[in-house]
Amino acid sequence: MTRDHVSMAKQYAADVIAGTIPNCKWVKLAAERFLTDLKRERSDKTFPYRLDEEKGGRVCRFVEHLKHIKGPLAGTNIRLEPWQCFILVNAFGWVWKAGQRKDMRRFRRVYVEVPRGNAKSTLSSCIALYMLAADGEGGAEVYSAATTRSQARITFNDAQHMCRKSPELAKALGIEVNAHNINVLRTASKFEYLSSESGTHDGLNIHMALIDELHAHKTRDIYDVIETGTGKRPQSLLWAITTAGSNRAGICFEVRAYLTKILQGVATDDAVFGAIWTIDDGDLWTSPASWAKANPNWDISVMPDVVGQLAAKAQQMPAATNNFLTKHLNVWVNADVSWMDMRAWDRAGDPSLDIGDFEGEQCWIGLDLASKTDIAAKMRLFRREIDGTTHYYAFGQYYLPEAAVTDGRNSQYSGWEIEGRLRTTPGDVLHFDAIREDLMEDSRRYQVVDIGYDPWQATQLAQQLQSDGATVTEFRNNVQNFSAPMKEIDALIRSGRLHHDGDPVLAWMASNVVCHVDNKDNIYPRKERPENKIDGIVALITALGRCMAEEASMDLSSAIYDPVIF
Repeated sequence: MTRDHVSMAKQYAADVIAGTIPNCKWVKLAAERFLTDLKRERSDKTFPYRLDEEKGGRVCRFVEHLKHIKGPLAGTNIRLEPWQCFILVNAFGWVWKAGQRKDMRRFRRVYVEVPRGNAKSTLSSCIALYMLAADGEGGAEVYSAATTRSQARITFNDAQHMCRKSPELAKALGIEVNAHNINVLRTASKFEYLSSESGTHDGLNIHMALIDELHAHKTRDIYDVIETGTGKRPQSLLWAITTAGSNRAGICFEVRAYLTKILQGVATDDAVFGAIWTIDDGDLWTSPASWAKANPNWDISVMPDVVGQLAAKAQQMPAATNNFLTKHLNVWVNADVSWMDMRAWDRAGDPSLDIGDFEGEQCWIGLDLASKTDIAAKMRLFRREIDGTTHYYAFGQYYLPEAAVTDGRNSQYSGWEIEGRLRTTPGDVLHFDAIREDLMEDSRRYQVVDIGYDPWQATQLAQQLQSDGATVTEFRNNVQNFSAPMKEIDALIRSGRLHHDGDPVLAWMASNVVCHVDNKDNIYPRKERPENKIDGIVALITALGRCMAEEASMDLSSAIYDPVIF
């Protein structure tokens, strides 16, 4: 009996919203988007899309004609789970109602983030074969892309084995399996793997590109080439599927962040579909309920006893904790020996915060100028009393020589520059005059109490600022100065009293900080690799350190001069 995959997708979305199937907020938002679009299709004549149930169901039926190639189910037909139907019906079922693109697919880019063991490579291999042989595209070019040849071959090899285990289907569709490609001669279509190791890929005319484990891409080169190559066909598809990672400055986190904005309604892009299976803030990662919540194939391909054993190891060995969180709960973590709880950090973000609302208020500024050939950071810190409790508000600004952006040193520098987070100066060397100009503007807008700086690289700028009338204070980057404010930042974040505007640059830098602890329990920020910048956090520590010094001075003054009444 033929299964109704479209009804399964709709029911899955309804069950997610109802809470029948426990899921994180990102899956709930994806389900809500799907159900809302179904309502708009029925009631809003201006809504340009419709759900073509035949197309949405067709790709599911194709997948279920293929066979498992690994594990105890090897040789048996694939049977899609409701969450997989939800992905496929969305990605392939939504089409344009009218116009030049009538009946063509709405979604051009798909991003799926799911923990290890949830058959993501199997699903991706099936989709690649569908786009090669059953999507009706003449001369289809399908690619499995990765940074290394071995990674790119994983899904390609799976597709090879699937074809060999389904000879009747392969014959009916005219699929020929070769050592380095799979092709359909009658339509001049091909499926190949490619990587950055194999040289330039300009000129590709891509119908579908599959990028497995996008989090492993250290640069954005392959993704950008692939995205450009999909622009030549009217309904090409870029399919990225991955587990979480740790590099918040990489292309994967950029794509993920964009999807989360779409799901939250902050950004609008009707060409992007995606969903993220993970746990929510506040969920206990040690709880079996959390494990099941993050893994949609729980007790199917993800075995509870295996995950339980790994969780027990992670609880006993802190070094294994991050690996468990990323691979099995799909939580983006920071450096291997981390300082900041990044889930708590993200909770402190409030995109509605606007530094313009703090005009005229007291402000403490921290500078970290590091090297003239690399990123520099300025942090502005404000203090407010709310219901008798002190809260702090941090706003960062970053500076970089133009050459450091164009040389691709960090895949997100260019985007941060466009957003206004990052200011560049011409050439290979950072011009401190730009920072000086901005600091003078800060002095005009706010009551700048103090500007803290480390004398290394900054002595000349400090002298210039003093001549401009600013109050500047030397704040050396050492354990003695850094330990107390660094501990205080952690405490403020955990207690919900330090706020930021969701600054992605500062989040990346916070995720890069590893914490060195000496024998007196003092702490100091470090980074594991040179490319893991922490300048914004150093500037924040400096700003809070100067603010704490001023608060301590006030307390001492009060203790000395306040009258004592007997």
